[in-house]
This record gives sequence, C-alpha cells and structure tokens, in this order.
Amino acid sequence: MKVLIAGMGYAGTRFRSALRSLAGPRELGLDIEIAHHARHRTVDGIPYFPTVEGALREFEPDLVIVAVTDSAHAEILTRLKGYRGFVLAEKPLTSAHDDLDAVTSALSDVSGFAMDLVGRYSEASVALRDHVHRHRLTLVRAHATWGKNRINDHRPTVGVASEVIHSLDLVQGLDLDGRQLRLNDAVAVCSDYSVSGPEVLDSVALTAQLGDAVVSVYSSFVNVTRQRTIDCVFRDREGGLVYATVEYSNPTWDADHLRIWREADGREELLCEVDTRHDPVPEGHSTIVSLRRVVTDAVRFAHNRQQPAVPFAGLEESVRLQRLLNEIERKAAVTEPARYFPNGRQIIAETDLERLG
Repeated sequence: MKVLIAGMGYAGTRFRSALRSLAGPRELGLDIEIAHHARHRTVDGIPYFPTVEGALREFEPDLVIVAVTDSAHAEILTRLKGYRGFVLAEKPLTSAHDDLDAVTSALSDVSGFAMDLVGRYSEASVALRDHVHRHRLTLVRAHATWGKNRINDHRPTVGVASEVIHSLDLVQGLDLDGRQLRLNDAVAVCSDYSVSGPEVLDSVALTAQLGDAVVSVYSSFVNVTRQRTIDCVFRDREGGLVYATVEYSNPTWDADHLRIWREADGREELLCEVDTRHDPVPEGHSTIVSLRRVVTDAVRFAHNRQQPAVPFAGLEESVRLQRLLNEIERKAAVTEPARYFPNGRQIIAETDLERLG
C-alpha cells in the first residue's frame, strides 16, 4: 500500500504518525509505504518528490493525502488531474477565492474522495447521530461554539472558515432528511492574529436554518481557551422535547462527553451518555485517536473498496460545504481589524499540540 502525503508540516506529520501506527499485522495487516511532496525536503527516511506530477508518475500511490497549508489546497488538488486513486484532503476544501469548478474537474477520475472532518469520528458524534436517526428525532434548535487560540500562530491560514466548518458539518448531520444549512446572517471580526495579514477573519457568528430548525454558531481562532460544544433541542415522535449536549476535546484531545436526556415529571431521564474523558490512550496515539479512524477508513477503501465505518465527506458534499463557507465570508458584516501586534511580531515555532489542535 503506497501513500503520498502532500505537505509535511504540522498536519502532514500527524497523518504520517497515524499511518505508521496502523501499519503491520497487528493493525490493518498492510505494509504501508509513505512518500511525501513539499516545496522542500522536510523529513528524512521516506522518499521525497519535488513535484506532485513526478510523485504520481514514479511512486504510483494508492492514496494521496493533501495536508498542505489550507491556502494551497486548490493548487495541489488541481494538480491531481487524471489521478485514479483515493484522495483524503484536509479541510477546508479550498479558500474563498479558488475555482471550485476547476478542483472538481481535476478530481473527476479519482476512485474516491474524503475531506478530513475528524469531528465525525468522535465516539460522541457517532452516538449522537445514531440516536437521532434511530429514534427519528426532529431538530428544533441547535447552537455550536467552536474555537481555540491561534494568536501569533506561525502557520498561514485562510482564517476561521477552517474552524467553523467542523460545527457546521456536525449540526448538518443531525437533519433526518439530509437537508443543507441555509445562511441567514453573519458577523465577523478580522485581525492580525496570524502571519496571513490583518484582513483574515479570526471569528464569525452566524444564524442559519436547517429545515424548520434554527441554528446559531460562534467560531473563533482567538478564543483564549479551546471550547468546542454543541447544544441541541429535538422533538420526538410523540411531540416531547429531547435535549442533547456534546463537549469535545476537554481537557485534552479526543476527550469528549455526550449526554442526551428528556424531562419527565420534573426529573431528568438520561437516554444516552458517551464519555471518553477518562479512556486510556495507547502510547503514541495521543492527539490522533480520531484521526486514526479517518485514516483507517481511507486506507481500507483505497486498498479494497471497503465502505467506511463513518460516512465520508465526499467531493459533492465537500463542495457544498465550501460554497456555504464562501457565502459566509462574502455576506458577513466585518469589523475593522483588531491589532494584536501593532509593532510587529516575533514568530515562535509552536510545540504545544494541545494548543495547535
């Protein structure tokens, strides 16, 4: 099994760790050979290709993982034109300024595609979605908060679109009829929090409709602490209200907690609970528990077309999400830039994985 990773920075390194942890007879039973493409050789010990085209021609990968900085996604994806293997791409699909039609055209021959929306692979997310669909719960109201602290992050970024996409995807998956979010209004803040300049959006607040349900979302890259929560109210088939709350990655990565309940005779009746906050994490798997599940599904599909344990965010769905992100950025009322570094910044290479994630 051959895997090409395009981009070997923070994201690419995590994908490499996930792949290495899955190789061999005790895991997927596959020998996984990894190569990488980047502007410059950044790691030793695995084959390096200076061009995507050369890597496809000479290495002939079964799976390509696109893990370059998000502003370069479209460039790499369009250079995969004619590739017939499986593509796993970091989110978001592109930036707001890229040509989505050119990207979809370039990927027309691939055997499969998935965007890395890793929140889908949380045990809490899987349990919530399964419970909602199994019991035919109709969403009435949802609110999501999804933020972390990337102030003075040295990595280039397209902004908060890369963060808010998680909550939009997870809420959208709770609709019984598979309907899409329709944006109502949005307000946003831009700032110089990143090296990408002061015009990049660092935060957004929006309202939307999902069928008859009302949805509100706040997402930010300048949250002082990591905060990822989704609160929902549903109506069951008898007309009663059912409540759900999920908290993600607190206090550490992949430490998630879901509770679903109803009120009965003034008392809380617990219907479902999933709590991974105290689950032991095997050595070497810290911060990549859910990512290993994503990569497992991608490798199995690329190898023998085995269907994923969690539905992929395929190309058509990824394009719809990108169009929604583009609409949010286009329509949002944006403040004047906040200035964190009016006198310039000192770039510090980040080593705290809990802050980066």
